[in-house]
Amino acid sequence: MKYALVTGGSRGLGRAICLEIAQMGIPVIVNYQSNENAALEVKAEIEARGGQAELMRFDVSKVDEVEAALGNWEDQHPDDYIAYLVNNAGIRRDNVMFMMPEEDWHAVINTSLDGFFYVTRKLLPKMMQRKHGGRIVNMSSLSGLKGMQGQANYSAAKAALIGATKALALETAPRGVTVNAVAPGFIETDMTKELPQDELKQLVPMKRFGRPEEVAALVKFLISDSAAYITGEVISINGGLYT
Repeated sequence: MKYALVTGGSRGLGRAICLEIAQMGIPVIVNYQSNENAALEVKAEIEARGGQAELMRFDVSKVDEVEAALGNWEDQHPDDYIAYLVNNAGIRRDNVMFMMPEEDWHAVINTSLDGFFYVTRKLLPKMMQRKHGGRIVNMSSLSGLKGMQGQANYSAAKAALIGATKALALETAPRGVTVNAVAPGFIETDMTKELPQDELKQLVPMKRFGRPEEVAALVKFLISDSAAYITGEVISINGGLYT
């Protein structure tokens, strides 16, 4: 059986993506770091809709936790593999650079970039060995495309993720594994609720923030068979803010 793993799947975009993938009939592994109650709520909602879900707790930025959790899962599922990976886990620690603490720089880089590396490296061998390959979707950001004031750390992490996406896509294409990135703009999630939304909406041609479900629908397409010939791409979803 082929499973999907969504890192940072307990809330926001991750939650919406988990729900959308489960509706495809794919069992979903909901990764979370600390908010077990939120992860349990996602699992319950998936199951209430007739889907299958498991929880997997680990910090994507810590290689020992990644290796242990995924290794344990593989031992318990010898005939299954994780064919669909959504690298969604990420954090923000916004500040202008001259006032940015060193720990905030590393925390953001480690979660988005090291997390992508540790999780993807662990799962790639099984994807590349299987006849039907796999799908990897990396959640980048508008910040990674154009840069944002006060987000040198976040912009750096998301821009690096785009470069890694393009390079990895070339490595895995012969094995039928696609690798793409999604770059959302302003989306209504916990990460944007403290922003001056009324002011920022005026910058968006569509005059609104996006919904998590809209991003999840794009991810659903990218992991579907219909997207089998799309790889190495970065797809923006930002209401026309940056094209």
